[in-house]
Amino acid sequence: MRRALLLALTLGGCGTEPSNAVADSPGARLEAAAQTAGIVSDPNAPLQGSWARDTDRVCVVGIGKTSRVGVSVDYGEDQTCAASGTVSRSGDVLKLAFGACTFDARFDGDRIVFPAEVPAACESLCTGRASLAAVTVDRLSESRSEAATLRSSGGKLLCGN
Repeated sequence: MRRALLLALTLGGCGTEPSNAVADSPGARLEAAAQTAGIVSDPNAPLQGSWARDTDRVCVVGIGKTSRVGVSVDYGEDQTCAASGTVSRSGDVLKLAFGACTFDARFDGDRIVFPAEVPAACESLCTGRASLAAVTVDRLSESRSEAATLRSSGGKLLCGN
C-alpha cells in the first residue's frame, strides 16, 4: 500500500506545467520592490542617455539593437580622449566599436564600466597620457536630446547626427 501511494505521488508530478510560483515567490517580490525603490539596479534599464563621472563623459543615442556612442575624457593640458562609434548590448555586456578600437564594457543599469585594459588601437583616440581604460560613468539622464549634445574638448559632437 505504501509503495502504491508513493508511486502515485511521484507520478502525479509528471507531465504538469511548471507553476509561476518562482515569479511570485517572496524572493522575486523582494527583488522587484528593491528595483522599484532604486536599491538594486535594473539590468534591463535603457542604455540611451548621458553618463558622467568627474571629467569622463559618455553619450548613447538610439534604442535599437545598435546605438551611437561617444566618449570624452578630459584631464586638461592635452590629456584628452574623444571617440564616436557604435554600441550594441547583450545583457550586461556592451560591445563598443570606435573604428579599429573595439572592446566590451559592463553595464549594470546605473553605471557603465570600461575594461582596465583596452586594445592598442584605442591609443590613437587619445592625446598625452589620457586613456579610455577603466572609464566608469554613472547615469545623468535618459534624455536623447541631452545625450546628442555631448561634445569633445575640441567642440566635435560625439553622438549628434
